Amino acid sequence: MNIARLTRTLVASLGFALLAQPITAQAEVKIGVSDWPGWVAWYVAEQKGFFKKHGADVKLVWFANYTDSISALSAGQVDGNSQTWSDTMAPLAKGIALKTILVNDNSAGNDALMVGPKIKSFKDLKGKKIALEEYSVSHFLLTMGLNKNGMTLKDVNVVNLSAGDAAAAFMAGRVDAAVVWNPWVNTIQTSGKGKPLFTSADVPGLVPDLLVVQEKSLKAKRKDFVGMVRAWYDVEAFLRTHPDEATKIMSKVVGLEAKDYKVFLPGTKFFDQKANLKAFGPATDPASLMGVAPTISKFLLDNKLMEGKVDFAKGLDASLVKEVAGVK
Repeated sequence: MNIARLTRTLVASLGFALLAQPITAQAEVKIGVSDWPGWVAWYVAEQKGFFKKHGADVKLVWFANYTDSISALSAGQVDGNSQTWSDTMAPLAKGIALKTILVNDNSAGNDALMVGPKIKSFKDLKGKKIALEEYSVSHFLLTMGLNKNGMTLKDVNVVNLSAGDAAAAFMAGRVDAAVVWNPWVNTIQTSGKGKPLFTSADVPGLVPDLLVVQEKSLKAKRKDFVGMVRAWYDVEAFLRTHPDEATKIMSKVVGLEAKDYKVFLPGTKFFDQKANLKAFGPATDPASLMGVAPTISKFLLDNKLMEGKVDFAKGLDASLVKEVAGVK
């Protein structure tokens, strides 16, 4: 089993030598961060003093390789990590005591099935070659799109390529479609060679990006995590009210120009307090974490990316979000 393959590796080829240096300073709470807008935004909290404002002693630990951050959390090397709901399920199935305490964002268009002008609908994809990174969020998105249109993966020919190579193969005409994430979605669109047929915006809640913590760390350092929740809401507000300044901070973290980084923001639905309360709502809400969990779990089990069943509710702790909101 290789759960590490169900990962988000946005712009993973960029160099992060300086940011990836070992962290030597001792901090109350160490939080893993890797390259995705909803997680890079934590650096806004750091640089604008939001952690300090809310009494959270936090050290952000950069992981150039997202997979390593998941392993670090499971091994207890960090107190919390920025990771997806799907990547949290396998550790939970193994009995690792983790708690999701905050939703940073949902992918809302940053992941997309890109097609050429001859493809007008999903029916036109029957028998066609679709390039994607197998078992990644792209594979998951294609599965959802096909299912919603009365088709399955058996109706298409999946070509396993990294996201960058999938985009290149599509633009070169070697495949009929590609499922990729930004910056490649934007690259294909601006080239004029393709457009999105189906995106993460069409499946609300199915690609949630989270703050997941060790249960023992949560018990020992709860006030810091509550402060992090409050700091995140300041970040979300800052992104709305000072987008240019926020983009400058975030783009420097990943070594991009601010103008190039802006393309990621519209396809990222950053979660405020109201959205978080809804995300931690009951399973009857199809867009809540509990609501989307069975669909995500089925994908993992069907593709042998997870062994055993998950008690979804056990992996969630809504108490911090509720405490900050002043609700019971």
